[in-house]
Amino acid sequence: MRSQFFHFQFHFSRRCLVAGLMASLALAATPAGAQPDSGQPVRLIVGYAAGGPVDAAARLFAPVFAKELGRPVVVENRPGAGGVMGGDTVAKGNPNGLVLFFAASPTITISPHILKKMAFDPAKDLKPIAPILSYANVLVVGREQPFKNVKELLAYAKANPGKLTYGSAGVGASNHLSGELFAKRTGTEFNHIPYKGNAPAMTDVIGGQLNMMFDIVGSARNHIASGRVRALAVTSRERNASMPDVPTMREEGIADYEVNGWYGLYGPAKLPAGIAARYSEATRKALAQTALRDKLVEQGYDLWLGSPKTLSDRAAKELAMWATVTKGIQIE
Repeated sequence: MRSQFFHFQFHFSRRCLVAGLMASLALAATPAGAQPDSGQPVRLIVGYAAGGPVDAAARLFAPVFAKELGRPVVVENRPGAGGVMGGDTVAKGNPNGLVLFFAASPTITISPHILKKMAFDPAKDLKPIAPILSYANVLVVGREQPFKNVKELLAYAKANPGKLTYGSAGVGASNHLSGELFAKRTGTEFNHIPYKGNAPAMTDVIGGQLNMMFDIVGSARNHIASGRVRALAVTSRERNASMPDVPTMREEGIADYEVNGWYGLYGPAKLPAGIAARYSEATRKALAQTALRDKLVEQGYDLWLGSPKTLSDRAAKELAMWATVTKGIQIE
């Protein structure tokens, strides 16, 4: 009887040891906090200040995304260097699924060309998860400006090289490069005045200190509707649904002009494929929600649905496009 007891105890202990080892190995193989039922909040990093267009879109997206994930999602602002500080936070973060990047396209496709020292390589250090939104810029002038359309503005610009001023959110911002591309495609010269954000630049367009600027459709809509500024053209291939009366640059005779920005969801490069797939699906389901979709479209955005490859392919294509436009532009 005694030998049977020891025999049982030995095998029971061995089974416990094996079970313990298996559990330990499973735990080691699973990134900390990555389990669906862990309940830990996901940090959604925005590389721009609170209150701006990227932040506003992220805060609309976050609660719906959180509902689909079944866990809290907290928007965290890490502004600086055109979104690069936010991207660097994610690129060097723990790949456990608890830190994601709500990226604006300039950080991925423009900053690598113009920053003398890029803190990380978006193509190597980030994993594309899902496309989210696409947006266009709109060229606006102050209401006191005499230009009623793009042709009138270009006629003046060609007769007075460098006299017209345009503002932007800073060197390398998409609205700065919208202006650079506009000048290249039309053979004109403008005086670029960089600001520390879209809002102060728009204030000076309204006040007459600047002649014009390219602004995100969603940010400019209220100023256009109130008559404080006049919209001349959108930078997208098609007219924007939120301002259908405003022509495209192509309609205004600039056949090879098109600028569209976008927002996409990224994680650290080593984010496990299973977690990335789950977050991609949650993004797709969030964007299918009518209430969220209506709010975003009302603000001038176009929903951009697709796979991680959809996101990475577009990023690669635009990275190549901006290489030529940004020649000679470099900041520390």
